[in-house]
Amino acid sequence: MTQTATAHALPARTADLFAPGLRGLSIGLVSTITLVALESLAIGTVMPIVAAELGDLQLYGWVYTAFFLGNLLGIVLAGGALDRMPLHRPFAAGLVLFGAGLVIGGLAPSMPILVLARFIQGLGGGAVGPTAYVAIGRVLPDRLQPRMFALMSTAWVVPGIIGPSIAAVVGELASWRWVFLGLVPLLVVAGGLAVSALRRVDAPTPEAEHEAAHATIRRLPDALLAAGGAGLLVAGLTAQDLRLLIAGVILGGAMLLPAYRRLTPRGTLLLALGVPAAVLLRGVMTFAFFSGDAYLPLLLQTWRGTPATLTGIVFTVTTVSWTAGTWYQARKIDRWGPRRFVSLGFAFIAIGAALTIAVVFRAVPPELAVVTWILPGIGMGFMYSAVTLVVLRGSSPTEQGSASSALQLSDILGTALGTGVAGAITAAGTRAGGDGLGVALAVVFGVSLVSALLGLLGSGRIGAVPHVQEARTAGVD
Repeated sequence: MTQTATAHALPARTADLFAPGLRGLSIGLVSTITLVALESLAIGTVMPIVAAELGDLQLYGWVYTAFFLGNLLGIVLAGGALDRMPLHRPFAAGLVLFGAGLVIGGLAPSMPILVLARFIQGLGGGAVGPTAYVAIGRVLPDRLQPRMFALMSTAWVVPGIIGPSIAAVVGELASWRWVFLGLVPLLVVAGGLAVSALRRVDAPTPEAEHEAAHATIRRLPDALLAAGGAGLLVAGLTAQDLRLLIAGVILGGAMLLPAYRRLTPRGTLLLALGVPAAVLLRGVMTFAFFSGDAYLPLLLQTWRGTPATLTGIVFTVTTVSWTAGTWYQARKIDRWGPRRFVSLGFAFIAIGAALTIAVVFRAVPPELAVVTWILPGIGMGFMYSAVTLVVLRGSSPTEQGSASSALQLSDILGTALGTGVAGAITAAGTRAGGDGLGVALAVVFGVSLVSALLGLLGSGRIGAVPHVQEARTAGVD
């Protein structure tokens, strides 16, 4: 069935997302995002337990970095495929790989195998984000897009409230392996709902198909270069030999930067006004946030000796604050514009990271992290969807697939580099022994602070949100 979207001038209501023409898509995407949230929050909570059992603490950061490097490849492949074939096909292939990664991770006998499993899982998960963005861009009118992004953010609330706590209990009383394996049945249910809904989304226009097919072929070598370059860069930073460190950084950068330039809109590396700046700043914001967020469990459980339940509480509060920030910007963005929200978001991350450094000191109660990390959560809620709107509304309908892919590419690359750089710092601290890990963790949150300040300086390049299409036709049942 098809229905004509309501004119942009009418007020947007969340209930409109569940109208007969949109209900299936909304439920399918939200259920899938809920699964991703469970996976992300649960595994992050138990990682110190995993490292204690499998050893190789120096590979702690690679468990995150491998996932996001796989994600980087997945989103590039998905971005081209989404412009030339029905959305459900690349999405279904991604779910199969995601499930395989969960199974291998749950059965992993060593940390290197777990890193490999996370790469496979990330490769499959790369199809989820671009598919959701393209489906929203094709189906929803402009007035409903902020509501949909806010709803997708809300899909993190329930997992954020119960996921970390459940993971902590399972990891401490049973086994961390069930945190992986227990998600497989959920994948079948959520994935089935999403694939069924995506089957009804209109296919891309025939005239764009031939060009998009060639674009996919062109993207793959650059995606491999970008992933390989990021991996070499992180490996170089982790190396103990100074010569290997220098070689890894130079070679990795030489591979990464040209590939990133070709995979993103012209002017991205120069922070050109509008869409290019939005794409680059998405990477800066994920670098700033996740370079600290991924190492909160290590700070609290390994360095401060707290139970995993405290980590669960911190992640729960952060998730709720992220969602609250998203809903607030969804109501105010048409009045204030994205530039203000992006500036506020970077400022909140910087303040939160600075305050969290104090938790490293043993004289400071570790519970303080519950309060300090609220601010970065709110900041990400302010920025994340605002930047997505700039990219979607600043791109023509035939370019939304590649634009969404570029946005996700920058997102994942920022996260991979952020967690990788922080992992290299903590590995060096671990090798130093004594208080080395504590000093390294303080440096990690200092890196988060500095990168957030750099993002704040560049936030003025976001520009305004154009309304490319005031009304769209919804083509799902």
